Amino acid sequence: MKIEIWSDIVCPFCYIGKKRLEKALENFPHRDEVSIIWKSYQLHPQFPKDTAGIPAIDYIKNAKGLTEEETLGMMQQVQSIGKSLDIDFDFEKSLIVNTLNAHRLIHLAQETNQGNALKERLLKAHFSEGLDVNNHAILVQLAVEIGLDITAVEEVLATDRFTYEVTQDIQEGVNLGLRGVPFFVFNQKFGIAGAQPLEMFEQTLRQAYDDAKPNIIMNNNEGPTCDVETGNCE
Repeated sequence: MKIEIWSDIVCPFCYIGKKRLEKALENFPHRDEVSIIWKSYQLHPQFPKDTAGIPAIDYIKNAKGLTEEETLGMMQQVQSIGKSLDIDFDFEKSLIVNTLNAHRLIHLAQETNQGNALKERLLKAHFSEGLDVNNHAILVQLAVEIGLDITAVEEVLATDRFTYEVTQDIQEGVNLGLRGVPFFVFNQKFGIAGAQPLEMFEQTLRQAYDDAKPNIIMNNNEGPTCDVETGNCE
């Protein structure tokens, strides 16, 4: 089964959705047959690529026209959800940045089946450690930490490699009807929009898996067979 996930590194609900999917997979008997593909999406594509990050609290407060008290109250609700999933949201440290480079490195990581590891590391760096996930030195450090080759990482950051793929991911999501992230697509047929409850992920996993199985219609008669274990034919 293939699960494609559109998300951004600076999206708290993307982190929550990731953790809920992982919890659903823990109890899914066919989890070894599941492959996860991370698709890029940028919540703040207009944010200057060569600018240092700005505090998330200030950015959200200004963007939504909220008071600082209202902003902190909204964030506390998300922090409470995060604690139940072992996510340590520290919004007072978090920085809003342009995430193009981070997404490009996730594409690189997926070539060696390390996309999920890098995605998790970037989310933790942004939300719990207050690191600038657009800073080249930090990106190199995080990518190498999860096992990526430093030469390959530096080459990506020094060029525009995977920029086209990031753009294509975003357009593909829009074509599918994406209106926000996270956005999960199971076997290109079943979708979950947003950080839905755990039960929704469990239900969709079962539904997508059952739908993918071949439908064999059996009659009630049984003819002669050869036993697959003993080789005896009767």
